[in-house]
Amino acid sequence: MRAIQLCFASLASLAPVAVVTSEEVLAKLRGTAGGSEPNPPTWPDTVRVFDPSDDDIQSVLDAAYATNGGHDPAYNGQFSDARYAFMFKPGSYDVDVPVGYYTHIIGLGDSPDDVVFNGPKGVYVDAGSYDSSPAGDCLSNFWRAAEGFSMQGQTYEWWSGGAGMLWAVSQAAPLRRVKVDNTLNLYQYVSGDAAGFSSGGYMANVEVGGSIVSGSQQQWFARNSKFGEWSNGVWNQVFVGSIGAPASHCGLDGGSPYTTVDETPSVAEKPFIIIDSTSGEYSLVTPALKTGSVGTEFDNANAKIIPFSDVYVASADSDDAASINAKLNAGLHVVLSPGIYELDAPIEVKTEGQVLLGLGYATLVSSNGNAVVTVGDVDNVRLAGFLMQAGPTTSDALLVWGTDAGYAGDADAPGLMSDVFARVGGPDEVEVSTDVMVHLRAGNVMIDNTWLWRADHSATGGVYDGANPVKNGLVVDGDDVTTYGLAVEHTLEDLTVWNGEGGQVFFYQSELPYDVDQASWGDKDFVGYRVSSDVQTHDAYGVGVYTYFRDYNVSSATGIAAPAALEPSFVNPLAVHLNGYGSLAHVINDKGNATSDAGETAYVCP
Repeated sequence: MRAIQLCFASLASLAPVAVVTSEEVLAKLRGTAGGSEPNPPTWPDTVRVFDPSDDDIQSVLDAAYATNGGHDPAYNGQFSDARYAFMFKPGSYDVDVPVGYYTHIIGLGDSPDDVVFNGPKGVYVDAGSYDSSPAGDCLSNFWRAAEGFSMQGQTYEWWSGGAGMLWAVSQAAPLRRVKVDNTLNLYQYVSGDAAGFSSGGYMANVEVGGSIVSGSQQQWFARNSKFGEWSNGVWNQVFVGSIGAPASHCGLDGGSPYTTVDETPSVAEKPFIIIDSTSGEYSLVTPALKTGSVGTEFDNANAKIIPFSDVYVASADSDDAASINAKLNAGLHVVLSPGIYELDAPIEVKTEGQVLLGLGYATLVSSNGNAVVTVGDVDNVRLAGFLMQAGPTTSDALLVWGTDAGYAGDADAPGLMSDVFARVGGPDEVEVSTDVMVHLRAGNVMIDNTWLWRADHSATGGVYDGANPVKNGLVVDGDDVTTYGLAVEHTLEDLTVWNGEGGQVFFYQSELPYDVDQASWGDKDFVGYRVSSDVQTHDAYGVGVYTYFRDYNVSSATGIAAPAALEPSFVNPLAVHLNGYGSLAHVINDKGNATSDAGETAYVCP
């Protein structure tokens, strides 16, 4: 694909991983040894840091959005090469912030209250298509993020009665560490008899003073948030550790499809960046593990604060796997600035407590049949904020955690993946492939928001007949793995395969592949979610499997396959027939009604 120039002036074969444990390296990671990286860092042109006194903020944001956003043409910038991170120093900003593809909005304050947007629209995501039916389609509003700020006094009415913050998104568009003083709308109405379709979504550590209106959102996951009221929702809304969440109700008869878990068993929030307004120095914050948590966490008292003298800022223009690994091996944490990194070897994270944080959807592309990230048999690693992409030579996997399935990990220092996404196909003009997107060999790893996508459409049109092949989205071999907000779509064999004991899954959204036929799918009994036959403990809340057999008439036996003894451990599982041919006979094993008509749903309720 032709490279797209940035739009504003200042933005111009898998081997075992050795473990690094030297005292010098560990001292740096503990913050007891001073690093030599510049602080403040030298940001590349794909990052812009704003001060409230800057007079070009609106023009810079609008220029980026002209490249990577808007609905004219529809879904403008969906497969753009441009990547942006916009950081805002503490203060108030009377601007509107449209958030397009591969755009990351970051408040640099200790608390969301430190960075305030008070423009009439504030930070927002608009519908990607106004020409759809119904108008206001958001089904492809992917790959964007916002965090670390407050929204105050938004007055713009997106539609009659539709004032407040607009975050009309689908997958891979997280909202974190945000406070909204009035309403948060997760969909958009433009015109006609109905709102546009939307297929989200994820939020965590979000506080809303008014109500959250889910509207046409087919599904949504909210963790550790607080809001006055939640309304609407189409098929599957899951809440964990959230104040204001509605009571659980299975299915559509007599209520809305809500699954509510009172407490979050164990999690750590995503790492983030702050600035000292006096010195201008930056720090990387890694929040502490919390158990049995409810509501938001804006206090950094228990977090680890790492000065940027111990953080290497990588640039896609000058760094490759070798240079990044050299910095990791030296004990530094790494921030991947926005850009597309062509990697002929994996980035290897093999030191306890290390952080690999991406900004602006830093995109890691496999160029040599390699994984793009591997994690050794070490604890408390944090991976966050990047997009992994398959290349033209088939990889075993794009991300591999652990050297084998024997490493148990540590429940008190688990590994964490936050907002780490993968795709096979989409922007590519040649066929790309991988066998697996994410392979978790080690135990005690947490996934906090991921979308693993085999493309159903691309920059050149639809995807047909098994192009851009991938067998599985997620394979879990380790024990005691937990996921919050897991989505896997369109792989050509079982979408998720769970072999480990003690798995916990809070929300799952999947679409079976559009382009398979009976011989390649139905006759082989592939499913959207499989727990292996010898697994004895597994808990899953709000697991949804959707079908759209676009090209061929496919009869599939079930959406979820699991040992019969585990069926009661699946809370409110569901199936939806979106459209197209064929049918799904059951939801889980031989339980649940068949779905074959457009929009038909089936739930297995207690």
